[in-house]
Amino acid sequence: MVSARNLATNFPNDFLFGVATAAYQIEGGAQEDGRGPSIWDAFSKMPGRVYRGHSGDVACDHYHLWEADLDMIKALGADAYRFSIAWPRILPLGRGQVNDKGIAFYDRLIDGMLERGLKVFPTLYHWDLPLALAGDGGWTARSTTDAFADYAEIVVKNFGDRIDALATINEPWCVCHLSHLYGIHAPGEKSFDAFAASVHMVNLAHGKAVEAARSVRADIPMGVVLNLHSVYPATDNAEDTAAAERAFKFHNGVFLDPVFKGSYDGEILEAFGDKLKIEDGDLKTISQPLDWWGLNYYTPMRVKHDPAPDAQYPMTLGAQPDAKAIRTDIGWEVQENALADLMSTCYELYSLPACYITENGACYNDEPVDGVVNDTSRISYLEKHLSVVANAASGTIPLKGYFLWSLMDNFEWAEGYRMRFGIVHVDYDTQVRTLKNSAHWYTDLIGAHKEIRRGRNSE
Repeated sequence: MVSARNLATNFPNDFLFGVATAAYQIEGGAQEDGRGPSIWDAFSKMPGRVYRGHSGDVACDHYHLWEADLDMIKALGADAYRFSIAWPRILPLGRGQVNDKGIAFYDRLIDGMLERGLKVFPTLYHWDLPLALAGDGGWTARSTTDAFADYAEIVVKNFGDRIDALATINEPWCVCHLSHLYGIHAPGEKSFDAFAASVHMVNLAHGKAVEAARSVRADIPMGVVLNLHSVYPATDNAEDTAAAERAFKFHNGVFLDPVFKGSYDGEILEAFGDKLKIEDGDLKTISQPLDWWGLNYYTPMRVKHDPAPDAQYPMTLGAQPDAKAIRTDIGWEVQENALADLMSTCYELYSLPACYITENGACYNDEPVDGVVNDTSRISYLEKHLSVVANAASGTIPLKGYFLWSLMDNFEWAEGYRMRFGIVHVDYDTQVRTLKNSAHWYTDLIGAHKEIRRGRNSE
């Protein structure tokens, strides 16, 4: 392993190190202080949807333990904290009456971050759609885009003076593909029509939220967080190569193209453009310039051509991971070079603003032994990926920071609490937090970078 100090020397002076979480995964307090129900509150109560019926009702109890959690982030040495604001805590019905207690909670949280010298990187939407909006069609309905814009305006009016960078939507792919096409996440739809409608409505909601936020504070740095896929063909033959190109358009291009080019790819429009329900002016709203964007990366995607005559676009099948590759405990292939390839491809194909790696991390389910969590596999994963990040940031890609996923173990959506991504172990029965060895490693890296930066600045 490369030492944390040697790795730290490869990062630019102004590079930002942070940690990331999401509201539904850590807050708990689901029925407290006027918070309304979200689609995940409902989805997790449906039999067979979430592992063993787990839910975010209590999660990591961050709603009550936030001060100690912020102290923990500060002790790690992090420069910034990326978190999400729970839409149903601000607007219990998704629109209309504002919940003052919800505003007060995020006031306390943000002020607590500032008191500890942490930069504030909130995300407006990390999947907890207010359940009331699901009755109107949720993310398949145009009305939800207007409700989201109103919510964005409320957030910026209340917290905009203390925000360093604001993200609209976290991982549209999960909101659309995973939730409306594959049925794995809430609301659990398996409909191509619903999927297509959600793609355009999520893109439009992003654009309307940017407009709404800037109408309140024109200076607020606005971005979106995309979990893009580095797509590789199973073989070098022409059919599989073409399949990988289609997969890139289907999984990445449906978000990148409208946001950064102001259009959908012609192949996408031919395949299902009528289902997108595009109206005049939509693409202009979606494609307004951004100040930054976030990239979430964990594992590559491998595909092959689907020869079935009735195969649905993009006519691909999943291919096996690299046989020699390490797998994490959730089964994901470890391939740091795919992150390098993905960043290079994106900046070659699109005119993109500055980037943050807004999520990156690994699932390893190590438990404490005599108070120590020796998660060497996670450290290895982080070291490999942060080496790629350092090379990119020192090269031609405008990469400004890295947010490790995740600060602590939490509710891992359909996987419940059985999968652990945190650098801090959480005992869900007692809510005791235990720093894993990966947390100490990350602290050493950040501390070494700060020391090196001070030395460079004094020269």
